[in-house]
Amino acid sequence: YRMRRGIAPACSRPAPVLLLSVAAVSISGTNMKLKRRPYRMRARADAAAETARRIVNAMQELFAEKPYDRITVDAAATRAGVTVQTVLRRFGSKEGLFVAAVQEGRAQILAQRGAAPVGNPASAVKNLFDHYERWGRTVMRVLEQEERIPQVGAIAREGRRTHAEWVDRVFEPELVRLRGRARARRRTQLITLTDVYVWKLLRRDLTVPRADAEEIVLGMIDALCAHGGK
Repeated sequence: YRMRRGIAPACSRPAPVLLLSVAAVSISGTNMKLKRRPYRMRARADAAAETARRIVNAMQELFAEKPYDRITVDAAATRAGVTVQTVLRRFGSKEGLFVAAVQEGRAQILAQRGAAPVGNPASAVKNLFDHYERWGRTVMRVLEQEERIPQVGAIAREGRRTHAEWVDRVFEPELVRLRGRARARRRTQLITLTDVYVWKLLRRDLTVPRADAEEIVLGMIDALCAHGGK
């Protein structure tokens, strides 16, 4: 009777809606996996970068506290809250970690020192003290070891060059009006007045409050520049 009316039996009719639903579920599940995969990869990359940052920061802190040859990979790992194997897998050795710590510190210093405006001694001195308050102890540690450890000596030479370039830039209006020997002498004077040892003398040895120490350095710079080319 069903065949006579042109209606196929239920068992022989296709189920397009069911097949479409199964295909849609399969495609949807695949898309969800593809979406989760980049997220998981980004999460792992972020976690790895954060771990590296903690290890580098640990090395920077340790170097500010003790001589380089007394720092161990184990101490850096403990400070960072990771295993020694994690440190070695990421940086290869203590020397590799030290290089990474130096590079990261240098990038931060250049960005901070580079923000000092040109021709504004008061702002320049504030910028300088911001730098020394953050990095002064590390700089002093570098200077203590520069003649004994070649890697540290290279950092000291680079630091002196960076500081001289900073003086050339921020005090350019003062230097550009001078010529020859007078200019070279003024440049040396400004490098000296803004040196880390002046900061150490005022802030660490004499325990002068920061605001007062800044006024003292700025006063010396103003008095120097007021003498013209002398």
